[in-house]
Amino acid sequence: MPHLLITDDEPAICDVLAEIASTEGYTVAVAKDIRQARIQLGRQKPDLMLLDMVLPDGDGIQFWSDLELPDTRVVFMTGHSSIDSAIEALRCGAVDYLRKPVNLQRVRALLAGMKPSLNERQEPSSADCFKNMIGQSRAMQLLCAHIEKVAPTQATVLLVGESGTGKELAAEAIHLASPRRKKPFMPVNCGAISPNLIESELFGHEKGSFTGADRQHIGYFERAQGGTLFLDEITEMSMDLQVRLLRVLETGRFMRVGTNVEIPADVRIVAATNCNPEQAMSEGTLREDLYYRLSVFPLELAPLRERQDDVMLLADHFLQKLNKENRTHKVFSPSALKAIQEYAWPGNIRELRNYVYRSFILADDVIEGDFTTFDLHSPSGGSSKDIVLPVGVPLAEANRELILATLKQCGGVKKLTAERLGISLKTLYNRLEEYGATEGDSSTARRTL
Repeated sequence: MPHLLITDDEPAICDVLAEIASTEGYTVAVAKDIRQARIQLGRQKPDLMLLDMVLPDGDGIQFWSDLELPDTRVVFMTGHSSIDSAIEALRCGAVDYLRKPVNLQRVRALLAGMKPSLNERQEPSSADCFKNMIGQSRAMQLLCAHIEKVAPTQATVLLVGESGTGKELAAEAIHLASPRRKKPFMPVNCGAISPNLIESELFGHEKGSFTGADRQHIGYFERAQGGTLFLDEITEMSMDLQVRLLRVLETGRFMRVGTNVEIPADVRIVAATNCNPEQAMSEGTLREDLYYRLSVFPLELAPLRERQDDVMLLADHFLQKLNKENRTHKVFSPSALKAIQEYAWPGNIRELRNYVYRSFILADDVIEGDFTTFDLHSPSGGSSKDIVLPVGVPLAEANRELILATLKQCGGVKKLTAERLGISLKTLYNRLEEYGATEGDSSTARRTL
């Protein structure tokens, strides 16, 4: 049975945490200060510590840093939270960081997920489900709590949020926290697949069903059997295909292109859109009946500008990951920290990650806040730049230069690029496909929130 040491000078908090831990299968010891904690450590080494950062007789982080407990995990707690303290806690190897008053539901999930590997559990823990969802803001806590509620059910989920807010990671967290976790998780970007191929990609096709179909193709629905199918940018799907999808959701069966044989669809659907669903319905890009079938449990992902508490946590997370991969020790300068905190991040987490990546490449040891290649000084993002083209350049080439330059200035965020150019997202995808530039902006940021 795993052992937990709670170190906090508030008896009421200790009592509640100890009760929760006991119900989760932990043995529990309690200490009100560092002196008592040392005594408890001498009696039994804990598998996990819940440690207050400010204790009557010293600093919790310094106390932890002085200990040599490589097999013990630590979660810091504090009633005096700040961005700096959160970053410091994570740098000290903390697996999580809790602000007081602590969210008891989150504590319960955390404790359930922290049971040591000696239990030999092969399934992902609750903590593993949210390992890539970085943040302590109220919006992030609420999102994780809702995911935890809906994941064990079979309800379809509709994720609504701006481009770059981490909808795929939220969908994957739903999958990992569900009974389907051992089966495939299949993400599909409906806007990135040619309209002529998307039906075949989703449902598969038989050999000879159309020109070029020289062999049988197994679609995403079959490949995701027993698991979760994530349909991103659902409004980019044609209306005819939306009808077929609705039928699959209602009947639980589908057919490959070129056959009348029905195949059972044991798949949970999680869909996503970066558009306002009501507006999409009014504009005719989303069927009303499909919307109500998908949004059994709608979840909204907040843009980064509404998650100010998470901006520096995310920036530091990306930087430390790069430091680890490259065996470096680069840091942000005060000017860079100020610029990051004050910028509006219209491209959300994807834009932030791209900025950290670019800055990391350009910096020697200290990342400054004055990079002219990627300025952070206006809410709209980037600095105004002109494109100089010679007289007589073909219009198609001029369009290409304008689109690619705007995409670069927008940090690779396609939705923002389309808005600035005054074209639809589908038109932008078609142009990028022509230019062979469909993947360059998003592949680096798909797996981390």
